[in-house]
Amino acid sequence: MAVSSSLFSCTMQMEVFAPKISKCPKDFVYCHSKISYMEPSYLKSTCYPISRFLCINNLSKCDKVKKNWQRDGIRCFSEGQKFQLDDVIEAQQFDRDILNAIFEVAQDMEKIERNSPESQILKGYLMATLFYEPSTRTRLSFESAMRRLGGEVLTTENAREFSSAAKGETLEDTIRTVEGYSDLIVLRHFESGAARRAAAIAGIPIVNAGDGPGQHPSQALLDVYTIEREIGKLDGIKVGLVGDLANGRTVRSLAYLLAKYKDVKIYFVSPELDDIKDYLTSKGVDWEESYDLVEVASKCDVVYQTRIQKERFGERLDLYEKARGKFIVNQNILNAMQKHAVIMHPLPRLDEITVDVDADPRAAYFRQAKYGLYIRMALLKLLLVGW
Repeated sequence: MAVSSSLFSCTMQMEVFAPKISKCPKDFVYCHSKISYMEPSYLKSTCYPISRFLCINNLSKCDKVKKNWQRDGIRCFSEGQKFQLDDVIEAQQFDRDILNAIFEVAQDMEKIERNSPESQILKGYLMATLFYEPSTRTRLSFESAMRRLGGEVLTTENAREFSSAAKGETLEDTIRTVEGYSDLIVLRHFESGAARRAAAIAGIPIVNAGDGPGQHPSQALLDVYTIEREIGKLDGIKVGLVGDLANGRTVRSLAYLLAKYKDVKIYFVSPELDDIKDYLTSKGVDWEESYDLVEVASKCDVVYQTRIQKERFGERLDLYEKARGKFIVNQNILNAMQKHAVIMHPLPRLDEITVDVDADPRAAYFRQAKYGLYIRMALLKLLLVGW
């Protein structure tokens, strides 16, 4: 039977099987359905608790939960319920209900105090951070998130040079080995699609921490969370995406998530991001290209600046030098911006935002990095122990 969802279209074949991680409250037995489809290949199970669950001990409790899920057509996720995703690979996996629920969990994470019972919910779990590319914020925030929830970390900072990859070991063999040591793997890789390959063979959750020029879903989640916290809404916003958008995995993932919301308009202050533009058009999202950053900044709620990524240009340094310095956020941009608007940046920053901008309260990029800690705490909690 053909089934269409907000995540993908596929043909569903019913087959009960064991998910990667299964931790459910004793009142429920969840029935997971195996999905057969061409792409994406990483999502090996999806739980649809509204229509498929068996109640064992407490029928009235189950009926109440089911009514809550169906209330106003909004899915509600009860405590202890398994997270809907086995892996976090790309932004298209998330629908609006799941995003809103994740953000609520992230707000709970902000309130956790040291040495409280909540700070030990991942005690006994091990996370491996396997990074084949340099990282400061992403790696450290995931490791901090795990430790702040009582878990432990196994880490390799430069797996491309200081792991068996340097000896020619394949990614697949590395993943099969490392999953024997850990309960979850956070993977950054230089090849687009690497996280999907890893998830296809892993028996534990894989989190994509950036795969070359592909995607960076946890960054997109924290970006949208930042916008909600700073602006106060996600529907009806105007966002300017600025810089190296062709090579930027952060803006690609962010655009996919922004398409989930109503009456969003996106301005591209950069050329060559055709795949995203085609996707936004297919979703009915209004977008516009411009090379006038001052004009765009005057209209937007969010100016999302990005770094020109030298590492993506290879030996074509002439193209890098041509692109670098083309769009700079400085006092002139601040003067054009609305009072409520914010400047965001996934960091690291080079010279695309001048240092004097930091003192302006609309400079949200360091707050954005802190929000990332709470989003990653939420993701680790959800992937390992559920809602």
